[in-house]
Amino acid sequence: MLCTSPVNCLDSVCCTSINISSLVRRAALTHNDNHFNYEKTHNFKVHTFRGPHWCEYCANFMWGLIAQGVRCSDCGLNVHKQCSKHVPNDCQPDLKRIKKVYCCDLTTLVKAHNTQRPMVVDICIREIEARGLKSEGLYRVSGFTEHIEDVKMAFDRDGEKADISANIYPDINIITGALKLYFRDLPIPIITYDTYSKFIEAAKISNADERLEAVHEVLMLLPPAHYETLRYLMIHLKKVTMNEKDNLMNAENLGIVFGPTLMRPPEDSTLTTLHDMRYQKLIVQILIENEDVLF
Repeated sequence: MLCTSPVNCLDSVCCTSINISSLVRRAALTHNDNHFNYEKTHNFKVHTFRGPHWCEYCANFMWGLIAQGVRCSDCGLNVHKQCSKHVPNDCQPDLKRIKKVYCCDLTTLVKAHNTQRPMVVDICIREIEARGLKSEGLYRVSGFTEHIEDVKMAFDRDGEKADISANIYPDINIITGALKLYFRDLPIPIITYDTYSKFIEAAKISNADERLEAVHEVLMLLPPAHYETLRYLMIHLKKVTMNEKDNLMNAENLGIVFGPTLMRPPEDSTLTTLHDMRYQKLIVQILIENEDVLF
């Protein structure tokens, strides 16, 4: 049985270590002058320029008739292919280039909108907590697929102005379905491909104290925007479990729902997915039960 309190599951030294590093991570994510401290690499693609163009990194002319250089599809930066290797990770996506909310890279979306987390996450969670925490089977019960698609289109079309109120969508399961769909549609999952195997290995550790410490160490490897979004989601899911008497959803049940939603293996293998399902569930369960310690 997993411990749910830092006093029971960690000795004082381990607990202090995790809390300090979590505080440092949160401090690093704070923003100044309304700009969040999220680093983002450029999304360069080979480009053929019409007319004369100069590299925006080295300021030299871009020679040739076709494929003279590369352009960042997120911010529009034009550079030589060789120069692209030296450009710092300072991409500031242009909203005009971000066509949708769903299926968009998470860091790209929050950088473009200058928000701490994707607005769809904030808006959906706010709506769920306002009127759905006591709903039986919250997140387990599915809403109508066509209505969930309507919510997706509303966010893609209207962004933060999307109306998902009870007047439009009285069934809270439509909103929970839209939130889960957002996470499933991410090109890079919240728990990234790079950290997936490390989380799975951490889940396999039999000693509860060592397992929790290992999970915390891997959390520190997540990109800042992914870490912050996961932190916010776990705080929300902990609130869901606090209403278990009414909604019948505990951390284990939510782990079953959110395990494959938040983490996917890098290789598209059904066998790997089936084999890892219990560990995916356990990771999410640990994150929920220990969110006050881990984040």
